[in-house]
Amino acid sequence: MLIRVTAEILDTNEAVAAVESPAAGAVNVFLGVVRNNNLGRSVQYLEYDAYPAMAEKVMRELADAAKERFGLEDVAVLHRTGRLEIGEASLLIAVSCGHRAESFEAGHWLVNEIKKKV
Repeated sequence: MLIRVTAEILDTNEAVAAVESPAAGAVNVFLGVVRNNNLGRSVQYLEYDAYPAMAEKVMRELADAAKERFGLEDVAVLHRTGRLEIGEASLLIAVSCGHRAESFEAGHWLVNEIKKKV
């Protein structure tokens, strides 16, 4: 399991490599990116601040819950901190499992839970 809060650019290849498994028929990747608007207002950039140890603890708990709930092989969750420009990824989630339906459901569930709890 790969769980990380970082100021570095998120690497999709690293996340996919971390979750690959011969038992997986699906690897699903989600990238949350900074857009140029929010609620009808212009956005120039976003700045994320976090207490990494606490955020990573919650992210790991959610990843463990997703593994159990959706029968996942593995999970990677990475979140950026610092100043992010338009188009940069702030959240990267990769999941692997036996079937595609569960991979989509797990990714969707993880995104929502992370937005609520992290």
